[in-house]
Amino acid sequence: MLPIAVDAMGGDEAPAPILAGVHQAVAAGASVVLVGPEGLDGRATPDGRLLDLIVASEVIGMHDDPAQGVRRKKDSTLVRAAEAVRDGRASAMISAGNTGATMAAALLRMGRISGVKRPAIATPIPVPGSTPTVLLDAGANAEVQADWLVQFGLMGSVYARHRFGIDAPRVGLLSIGEEPGKGDSLRKEAYELFSQASHIDFIGNVEGRDVMSTNVDVCVTDGFTGNVVLKTLEGGMKAVVAALLDAFAAEEHYRPHADALMPALVPLYESLSPDTYGGAVLLGVDGVCIIAHGSSGPTAIANGIGVARDMVEHDVVSEIRAAIAANA
Repeated sequence: MLPIAVDAMGGDEAPAPILAGVHQAVAAGASVVLVGPEGLDGRATPDGRLLDLIVASEVIGMHDDPAQGVRRKKDSTLVRAAEAVRDGRASAMISAGNTGATMAAALLRMGRISGVKRPAIATPIPVPGSTPTVLLDAGANAEVQADWLVQFGLMGSVYARHRFGIDAPRVGLLSIGEEPGKGDSLRKEAYELFSQASHIDFIGNVEGRDVMSTNVDVCVTDGFTGNVVLKTLEGGMKAVVAALLDAFAAEEHYRPHADALMPALVPLYESLSPDTYGGAVLLGVDGVCIIAHGSSGPTAIANGIGVARDMVEHDVVSEIRAAIAANA
């Protein structure tokens, strides 16, 4: 397998946590090529060899305009990573940098799969004791059309099947009620189109409370709503964990009980942590693109590289291409 191109300069604290995550992934058997400035420190592996480097002299910052950044900074790490995938020098790319610029670089350099109306960000939402729910779109398209949502459902189904081993993913349309007539005009039109899509296991409308449940495998919505849902869940889980830790520390006599509970709570926390899944996937572009959180630490980066490997090994892009062509 070709190496995975890693944007060494993407992320709030880059490059240190990015490089640490890369070394974890390489130790686990991943093949990686870094994309960063000439003379990038931290490339040496424990056995003394240097990780390969694609030289890029520019960085698109977190606050740069995504489209302008990609157009003006043609020698940026993001653009060079996307070009490496396009040109067959890398099998996939991952960045924890500017999300909009990552999407723009992937779309403009890799291109769109033929027949795809709009790419969508698919994010795994942890479900305790079960496979995650695939939420899409999680931020690529703030405004959508009903037929785009149906295609998101198709791409999400392919991803859930090959990434998480779900034979027949159940697809739900996120709305304000389970009944077919609930929601705005977009949701009502999409419901009708989903109902006619024989190639998708559509189970109807789902509500926000279903996202972290076993009731649905693929949850489809527009990028604005999806991103709000994602950030709300992230904030809610952090608040619950913080409240638990504060409660355990409130009284001295609670601590023995807290110590007894920790062996059960730590795996639960890890299963709910976004770091476990490593990042979101941009579905619909003609290549594998992993979008990691800007605050990603080494574990998240290493796991994101693992996701990229899985996507390449399962040839998910080709599977999406075939599904789109079969249902054009």
